[in-house]
Amino acid sequence: MSESLFSCRELTKQYGGLTAVRNVGIEIRKGELVGLIGPNGAGKTTCFNLITGADEPSAGRIRFCGSDVTNTRDFRMARLGVARTFQNIRLWREMNVLDNVRAVCRGSSQYGLLAAFLRLPRFRRGEREATNEARSLLKLLGLDGKEAELAGDLPYGDQRRLEIARALALRPRLLLLDEPAAGMNPSEKSDLMRTIQAIRAEFDLTILLIDHDMKFVMGICERIYVLDHGEEIAQGSPEEIRRNPKVIEAYLGEQA
Repeated sequence: MSESLFSCRELTKQYGGLTAVRNVGIEIRKGELVGLIGPNGAGKTTCFNLITGADEPSAGRIRFCGSDVTNTRDFRMARLGVARTFQNIRLWREMNVLDNVRAVCRGSSQYGLLAAFLRLPRFRRGEREATNEARSLLKLLGLDGKEAELAGDLPYGDQRRLEIARALALRPRLLLLDEPAAGMNPSEKSDLMRTIQAIRAEFDLTILLIDHDMKFVMGICERIYVLDHGEEIAQGSPEEIRRNPKVIEAYLGEQA
């Protein structure tokens, strides 16, 4: 069995008198592709915010790569190797596709302001490395023919892919995908499933994803955690989750 890359224990988040997440425990082993599902308002995105440091837990502990990272800020978590996409796409819409990714690549951060102002060799080298890396990521995500287009002009599915490319530019060890298939048609979802599998293999990634499309989640994830009203109600393989009475009740209740 592979080593644990990430875990949280008794993770709880309260907003005043409202408890959004209560005593949630998740463990992800290196190389796994794990799903986090639940009805609307179950606390999934809150969990993502806590895991990535965008919000601080009211209680509980978070560990990543063997270290306690509870209350570590989001920019530090990104440096440690945790990257994410968002349910509401976040791109620089007035910037072209290539620059959206290039600006995030590490090559562009290996020089200081003076080197950039004077256009020293390390500045030119860093820019060249960032451009090459960005183009490689865009090709992998099927966007290599759209480098010069404005991000805001891309079709919705391509914007989703561009956001994944930006997250990969951070060179993460753990990638969190928040509703990556939202707004996509069945063909686009099938392509995205293949892409996610490809980037996992290419970058030796561990992935945690949220999505409402049960067919998508069941078709790609090896293990699944289920939340309902902020609490974990089930975990297991896709087949175990599909048959779990608590999961069936939670989803039927949402549709009632």
